[in-house]
Amino acid sequence: MTVVIAGCGDLGVEAGLRFAALGHEVLGLRRRAELVPAPISGRSVDLRREVPSIPADTTVVVVAFAAGSREVDEYRATYVDGLRNVLDGIEASGTDPRLLVVSSTAVYDVDDGSTVTEETPATGGTPTADVLVEAEALLRDRAPGGVLVRLSGVYGPGRERLIDQVRSGAARLAAGASPHTNRIHRDDAAGALVHLASVADPAPTYLVTDDEPARLDDVYRWLASELGAPEPERAEASGRQSAGDKRLSNGLVRSTGWAPRFPTFREGYRAVLDGRGARHP
Repeated sequence: MTVVIAGCGDLGVEAGLRFAALGHEVLGLRRRAELVPAPISGRSVDLRREVPSIPADTTVVVVAFAAGSREVDEYRATYVDGLRNVLDGIEASGTDPRLLVVSSTAVYDVDDGSTVTEETPATGGTPTADVLVEAEALLRDRAPGGVLVRLSGVYGPGRERLIDQVRSGAARLAAGASPHTNRIHRDDAAGALVHLASVADPAPTYLVTDDEPARLDDVYRWLASELGAPEPERAEASGRQSAGDKRLSNGLVRSTGWAPRFPTFREGYRAVLDGRGARHP
């Protein structure tokens, strides 16, 4: 049995290594196959422009794309054209694999601090989020049995933007009420993908995030304390609204038996700061 990782970057590699540890043959598709580590077998393919060949014994396909920039054209080429090409490859292969497609909780245009679940309408609201909604619609049209996995903000080794902001002094506390933010450690996101590949009768969509929506100011203050850095200064008041304020619920994915190894930002960022997060199941 073969597992195909379409978009075998950081998250895809982490998921692929976990599948391999369970005894699966894993094929990783990305533009530069030499960047795919063993025991994953790498294959060079530009999924934005090419239809991949899917092995006949494929039982699981994970689509885990990452756009190279936030330009709308790049987003559409990556998430819409790339998904279309993968779906064409699956159709041509004659296989019927479990299909897991990584999306983002950015599709929820919520800014009032309310709780968001899989039932909350995904309306986009920004040019890039609108492209993700377009890709999700393509999945529903072409592969109704596919499973959408909407991830909150992914952090972990190499994904240390907030840490860098606090260290450099660039972080700023909110001038008013700090918005809620939501995140998931890369390892927990990968673990959720592997877990959902074997869940019987999966739901159409799962929202994958940790257990604690946290105000951004609280995360900044905690990181400053851990780093021994000064507490960030407060930003000047402006008329600009926050990019969003929502509290994501992981209740549905937790009901399948998945649980995060890093239930809050504290455990996850502490592992990053300690240099942990080596690739392992």
